[in-house]
Formats: sequence, structure tokens, C-alpha cells
Amino acid sequence: MARYILGRLLGLVFVLFAVSLITFFMTRAVPGDPFAAGERQLPEATRIARAAKYGFDQPLIVQYGKYVWNVLHGDFGVPFQSPTQTVVELIKQTWPITLRIGALTLLISYPLGIALGLLAALKRNTWVDYFITFGSTLGMVLPNFVVAIWLILVFSVSLDWLPSGGWGTPQHLILPVIAYSLLPTSLVARYTRVSLLETMGADHVRTARAKGLSSRRVMTWHVARNALIPFVTVMIPEIPNILTGSIFIEQIFRVPGLGRFFVTSTLTRDYPMILALVLLVAVVWGITYLATDLLYTLLDPRIRLR
Repeated sequence: MARYILGRLLGLVFVLFAVSLITFFMTRAVPGDPFAAGERQLPEATRIARAAKYGFDQPLIVQYGKYVWNVLHGDFGVPFQSPTQTVVELIKQTWPITLRIGALTLLISYPLGIALGLLAALKRNTWVDYFITFGSTLGMVLPNFVVAIWLILVFSVSLDWLPSGGWGTPQHLILPVIAYSLLPTSLVARYTRVSLLETMGADHVRTARAKGLSSRRVMTWHVARNALIPFVTVMIPEIPNILTGSIFIEQIFRVPGLGRFFVTSTLTRDYPMILALVLLVAVVWGITYLATDLLYTLLDPRIRLR
């Protein structure tokens, strides 16, 4: 097991190198530079001086080599949109906020979705099943920014129970987490229902019932465990998307999180921030897939890691 984990982590290092290489040259392939358009338009002499300051006047391979060297020493550069801070400082300041919302979303949406999916499967073809299926379908098709606006209109404007946005108190978490939890809860409920129904009709489950095992034991040992395998395959990879933030939720509720930088960095051609965000997402994805593979070994004894 330890050897497998070490091998995967070493593989992740090569993945990060490839991701950084591709992202670096793709961002540089876009015509223009960060100081040549829009509000950043500067005199030619000033633009040339800034290009020299950030090393844009050097060959791309030299720029990339210096970037990798700096990253290995913990220096991800200075973001163009916030030159008074380093990229690391900006991420340290904003990502914990996004992580807090994402963690609460996971703690609410996954257990609730599993419970709803289980209830729908046990009450198959009843009004309970139809109601949960309709609700989960509605939750999947409704954009979270629409839900966010409705929540503000109802609980902030009409009822005046909760703040419409901002950050700093536990009350500021409630509406963003509810809006953010709708989609993952709906997805988890639907996949749990489908997976359970498929497993409940399997031959080994019918055999267990024929042997006289109790319904609780059949559901616990023969249905739930096997139903979790496709669930893990589909739903665990959704975790990185939740933990890296939503631009819509953070903008609507004025949350000073990391999500907005995925858009603003691209629009402003903030190369250091773009590269740091891509590498951050790649790390989260790599760790998530490693955790998924480890969960497979716990759920299915036929799987061996080598």
C-alpha cells in the first residue's frame, strides 16, 4: 500500500510538470500581453520596461525555466491584479474561505443526498420516490445563481432573516452553502437511487434473501457496499469542483473567496495567478483520484493495488 501511494505521488509530480508546461505555453500563445489592452493600456516605453521587469522580453523556454526554478523554491510570483501581494499570500487569504464553504457543502449535500437516494430506492414507484426524483431533477437543472437570487429575495429581502451577502459571521455562511449544496445533493440522490436499485436486483442479493438473512443485513452487507462502488466512481471526483469554489456563488453573495480569480485571472491575463490556480486544481484532483483508488480496495476485496 505504501509503495503504491508513493508511486502515485511521484506520478503526480510528473503530472504537475506537464500541466505547468502546457499551461505556461498556452497562456503565452494568446496574442498580446497583460499590459497592452483595456484599462492596462500604457505608453510604449512603460510597457517595454514592465515587460523587461517580468521577463517577458526573454525567450519562452528561459521564462519557463525561471518559473520552475522559482516554484521549486516556493515562489509562484506576484499577481498582476494585486501587485502588493504574492500569489501564495493571495491564495492563503482567499482559499480558506472557499474551503470553508466547500467543506460545509460536502458535509450537508453528500449525507443528505445518500439518505434521499436510499429512501427513494426503498420506496420505489411510490409517491415518495416520484417526489425525490422530481426534486433531484429540478435541483440538477436549476442554475445555482438562480437559486442564490431566490434565496436572497426570500430570506434577506422579504423575511429579513439572513444577510444578503458579505463575510465575517456564521449567518453569512447559510445562504451560500444552501445554494451551493443544491446541485451536489441532487446528483448524489439520483446516483445513490440508481446504484441501489441496480444492486438490489442482483443475483447475490436474491440469494442472500433466499437464505433468510434479515433485510437490515442484506442492505448493509450485500447492497450498500456494492452500490457504493459506482457511487465512488462518479461522485468522489466532484469534490475538487466543490472545494475550489464557484464564481457565481461568491460573486452573488460577495464572498471574498478564491473562485472569482478563475475568471478575473483569465480576463486580465494574470499569468502567475493562472498557473498557480491550475496547479492547485491539479493537486486537488490528483489527491482525490488517489483517495478514490484507495476506497476501491476497501469496498471491493477483489481489487489489489500494485
